[in-house]
Amino acid sequence: MRKILITGALGQIGSELTMELRNIYGKANVVASSRRVKEGHGELMESGVFEIVDVADGKRLSEVVRKHNIDTIIHLAAILSAVGEEKPALAWNVNMNGLYNVLEVAREEGCAVFTPSSIAAFGDSTPKNNTPQDTIQRPNTIYGVTKVAGELLCDYYYHKFGVDTRGVRLPGLISYKTLPGGGTTDYAVHIYYDALKHKSYTSFIDRGTKMDMMYMPDALNAIVQLLEADPNKLIHRNAFNITSMSFEPEEIAASIRKEIPEFEMRYEVDPIRQAIADSWPNSLDDTAAREEWGWSPKYDLDSMTRDMLEKLTEKLGL
Repeated sequence: MRKILITGALGQIGSELTMELRNIYGKANVVASSRRVKEGHGELMESGVFEIVDVADGKRLSEVVRKHNIDTIIHLAAILSAVGEEKPALAWNVNMNGLYNVLEVAREEGCAVFTPSSIAAFGDSTPKNNTPQDTIQRPNTIYGVTKVAGELLCDYYYHKFGVDTRGVRLPGLISYKTLPGGGTTDYAVHIYYDALKHKSYTSFIDRGTKMDMMYMPDALNAIVQLLEADPNKLIHRNAFNITSMSFEPEEIAASIRKEIPEFEMRYEVDPIRQAIADSWPNSLDDTAAREEWGWSPKYDLDSMTRDMLEKLTEKLGL
């Protein structure tokens, strides 16, 4: 049975992944951690072991790994794209130095490491449509730069030191449980809240801007699948393209109108986040993930919309 440490466990992904993994591996075998306590996460912190860990502090990270006999580190602590452009020094420190500390502890203690990359690892010179698994990566954001460097660093630790590193390039993630934390794809979550509350939404991403997206249940399933995948079948190991849908703001609005016909969409474009979105792919080729470890999503846009609206209606008491 795995003994797992999750960094950034109170973030958008971590708060759901922690509970999912505790259901799979047992509450005692999944240690959640964050650099500080956040309101609204009482259930997570009380349902199993919780530790305060700042990934910039390698000594503390090592202490927790040894204390709980950890054999797998799921490293989620990161500064996202929009926040990263406002605070590039912080993004570098958290995203790069944090990952380095995780990999060093994993090397010293014999741990496996899962850490996600992102579609932000691509840039203007990357093929936009059906972006290949292996292609040019020249991002123009600090977040993207750290993700490319992180992919390479994980590959290095695998080839040089034999650390079992694995990861996926996540698209924008959509969830009814937890709000996102400063990414360019955040509009695709907020739109559902406003559709139910106000029957309208003002998008900071412009018409015609396609981006890859994924419903959180599919993302959680992908992480578990790759954790348990046969290592002998993994050619790429790190930074697998995964995807389930690609859409522009008007397409998600049209999907919502199937359930809420009076829904209206407006636009007030944020130049910073729009420039970031314009540099990312329209769609990804996830053939490598499908062939090497059996990746297959369950949700498309309309099935996700129906589930999001149903779950949010209950959550918001509407």
